[in-house]
Amino acid sequence: MRSLKSHVLLRLVNSYIVDSPQPANLSYLWNFGSLLALCLIIQILTGAFLAMHYTPHVDFAFNSVEHIMRDVNNGWLIRYTHANVASFFFIFVYMHVGRGLYYGSYKSPRVLVWSIGTIILILMMAIAFLGYVLPYGQMSLWGATVITNLLSAIPVFGQDIVELIWGGFSVNNATLNRFFSLHYLLPFLLAALAVAHLIALHVHGSSNPNGVTSNGDRYAMHPYFVFKDLVTIFAFFLVLAVIVFFYPNLLGHSDNYIPADPMVTPASIVPEWYLLPFYAILRSIPNKLLGVVAMFGSLLILLILPLVDLSRIRGSTFRPLMKLAFWLFVVDFFILMWIGSQHPDSPYLEIGQVATAFYFAWFLIFVPLIGLSENTLMDISNEK
Repeated sequence: MRSLKSHVLLRLVNSYIVDSPQPANLSYLWNFGSLLALCLIIQILTGAFLAMHYTPHVDFAFNSVEHIMRDVNNGWLIRYTHANVASFFFIFVYMHVGRGLYYGSYKSPRVLVWSIGTIILILMMAIAFLGYVLPYGQMSLWGATVITNLLSAIPVFGQDIVELIWGGFSVNNATLNRFFSLHYLLPFLLAALAVAHLIALHVHGSSNPNGVTSNGDRYAMHPYFVFKDLVTIFAFFLVLAVIVFFYPNLLGHSDNYIPADPMVTPASIVPEWYLLPFYAILRSIPNKLLGVVAMFGSLLILLILPLVDLSRIRGSTFRPLMKLAFWLFVVDFFILMWIGSQHPDSPYLEIGQVATAFYFAWFLIFVPLIGLSENTLMDISNEK
């Protein structure tokens, strides 16, 4: 064990996952970080094996995926694992962000950790979108057409940017090639950002459910929290195995088993389930440019949380009003997810507009107002 402390690389590992002092009162909600790291490793490994047999060409992409499924030894297992772990990746990242929102993990001194995390979330969505295009089914082609077309909303040179991304006048072979290239390369950038996220976290350590300093009561990462992480890791493997072996297409779209046909538009073009809330925000605003701005703004607005949360108390554990506001936000997020899966007709359009307005109001109005009112009430009680 002495080499753990003395070896130039091993002592880094020791500092992060062996001797790292963690607050004693961390709950299972702090386990999503390790689950996300595991998901990233699984995705890079399965993706590398899939790339060995995939052909990024409009005429062969769909058949190459079917070849992986039918002819490659255990290809079906690798492909279904890759597709379903992508969904779990987003389930875990939304839970991870939700825990950060609830416990005020974004507040100083962890602003950098939160900011890197937000960039990771946006990059994850870009990578997932690129990956969804690769099987080149109907949803792949039309999803790529709709999402890339959003950039045409940029004034003056928007259409030029879209044609530059396409490499032509529609989604074609050049588009598929560059999407495959980026989908392969960007996860390594994601891994680098994840390391930066860890390094930034390591400076001040994890927050804890109480929102107060835990310097007086800490345990070593190993064995206490390593074994706690293993509990959720094995639970994840169990659920993943059930889905991969029994319900592999539960979280996918059946239209993607139809080869891409530029002459036939699907009845309803929807992205993967994890992008639906942001798709709903995009569609709820009638103006195309404002819709695109709102969609990107709905992610970037996470960066302003350290500035707009004016409360002197970290987290919602001892703040009843903020607890209520948080759960209303969670409900709103699920409403947006549901609206994103529906046709943009009445009443879904109106519900989506109300839910979008609430989403932005939560960050810009509710969070600062609740913080200010709590501070005021505290000052009044202290004066007495």
